[in-house]
This record gives sequence, C-alpha cells and structure tokens, in this order.
Amino acid sequence: MSKRKVLVTGGLGFIGSHTVVALQNVGFDVVIIDNLSNSSIDVLAGITRITGIEPEFEKLDLRDKNAVADFFKKYTEITDVIHFAASKAVGESVQNPLLYYENNLSTLVYLLQHMAQKDKSNFIFSSSCTVYGQADEMPISENAPVKPAESPYGNTKQIGEEIIRDTCKVKDGLKAISLRYFNPIGAHPSVEIGELPIGTPQNLVPFITQTAIGKREKLSVFGNDYPTDDGTAVRDYIHVLDLAEAHVSALQRLIEGKEDKNYEVFNLGTGKGNSVLEVIKTFESSTGQDLPYEIVGRREGDVISAYADTKKANEVLHWKADRSLDEGLKSAWEWEKKVNK
Repeated sequence: MSKRKVLVTGGLGFIGSHTVVALQNVGFDVVIIDNLSNSSIDVLAGITRITGIEPEFEKLDLRDKNAVADFFKKYTEITDVIHFAASKAVGESVQNPLLYYENNLSTLVYLLQHMAQKDKSNFIFSSSCTVYGQADEMPISENAPVKPAESPYGNTKQIGEEIIRDTCKVKDGLKAISLRYFNPIGAHPSVEIGELPIGTPQNLVPFITQTAIGKREKLSVFGNDYPTDDGTAVRDYIHVLDLAEAHVSALQRLIEGKEDKNYEVFNLGTGKGNSVLEVIKTFESSTGQDLPYEIVGRREGDVISAYADTKKANEVLHWKADRSLDEGLKSAWEWEKKVNK
C-alpha cells in the first residue's frame, strides 16, 4: 500500500517547512506548493537534510486558477491539504488590502473547489489568534467572540474560516480544522530550517535576533504604557516545532474519523503570556547577548494582551506545547548566526 500523500501549500515558509518535517517524520509523503514570494528554494534542501527524504515540489501561484486545476489533475490521489500559503504582515495589509484579499481568499476558494469535488477530503487551515481582536478575557478560549478585525490580514483569516465553515455545511465529504496560532518562534534544532523574514521583520523574535547580530541598530519596543505588569504588550510565544506537531495531530484526527463535527477550531499556544520586556530579558540571559532597545510609541492595531486557553487542544487533539520560551529563543539565535555566517 502506498503512503498517504499530503499537499502542504506554502511548505517552504517558516511554519510550513517545520510541518513538512513533522509529517515526513511520521511517515507521510508530502507535496509542497510554494510560489517562493516569501520563502527560498534552499529550504527544500534543509528539509531533505533533516529527514533524508526530498518532498515533491511544485512552484506555482495559487492565484492562478488554471494552474491549481492542472495540479489536481496531476495529483489525483491527494485528499489531504494543509494550507499555509498566505500573506501575513499586518502593517502591509493595511497599506495594500487588495493584495491580501486576493492572495489569502481567492487561493483558499480555488483549493476548496477541488477538495469539495472529492468523495472524502481533509483540510487544515492556518488561522490566527488575530480573529479574536482585543479579547475581553484571558486566557482566550475558542468560545471567545470573533470581533471586527483590526487589519485586512486579520479579516482574511476571519473570512477564510467562514468560507471553510460554509463549504463544510453543504459538502458532507469535506472535513476541516482551523488552527488559530498565537506567536510562533524558534527554529529546528538542526539549524537547517528557521524563520527567514524578507525585508523588515514583522515579528518580535526575528527583530531581536537581527538586532543581536548587528543587522539592526536597536530594537523598538512599541509602547510601555499598557495595563500590564511592566507596561509592555503580552503575547503567547509557541515553539514552531510544537506548532508543527499540532498540524500532524489535527490531520490524524480527521483521517481517523475522530472529529465531533466536520468543521472544528482549535487554539494553538502555550497558555502562558510573556511581555515584550520579559522576552528581551529571557533572550539576554539564555544567549549572553546584550540587546539594545528603546521604547517608542504604540503601534496601530496591536492588542494589549493575547494568550491561549489550550484546554481544548490539549484534551481533544491530545497535543501540548512542551518547549520553553528559552528553547525557542536559543534556537532562533542559533539560526540567525547560521544565516549570517
């Protein structure tokens, strides 16, 4: 019997590449689609060095409806998709909303049109805790209200979830899970793959590592007047290896028919919030690097605090984030040093 083949879109990106490794480690065959707009073909070699298996790779843009149709004609056996491919910079989405609506929504529709035609198919969607906006209660559970989005990026994740939910309502053979990530950090311990931001990083940890290596003069801390213990914003930082393993657990749940309904949602985080200053201090103590930073004004669209209630993922997916903030920061630093050799 041939192995089960999984399509991973955006599989050369940060979370996608680590998930490809996790899938291969438990015996899945993987086909990657990536248009290389925010990733590098070198990542394919990194995945291959870690696992000893080179995944199949198709360079195509999912906005090209005909190319998507041709892909599914070539790979008729694929019934499992993990969909990462999307634009993800909050600030850029405010400046260029139409790019985000086209890239994040039309691609999802084209994929679902093919998955919905199959007798049985499984779809894992890369969503985000941004769907909650500024939540009223911490930690944030899956029952928290989805509030009006703070950015077009956040809105594409909300609308994406609605598109999947509405499709699952009318297509009995399609089963889907949306995974709402909190803040992924870190790199594979082999230092073969990690986070490769193109241009100015949008996330805290690559900004920290680029500052520590001397690429940036100093780190900007956006606001120290938030109603938190030290005045800086609080987030839930999850190691990318834990996040990757959650995708495997979610897919196996659907393959084994263990789902409660054909559309489910799970938060993926550690359940613990860390402030920006705590992350800086942890980085300094775990790596021995001094980090120059300055406090600047708040950034538009930033929420005060966001960390996950992980009970549902822990109990239902039988998954838990085990790796520490310290581990995540150390591995991100090792990766930064390798990239800048």
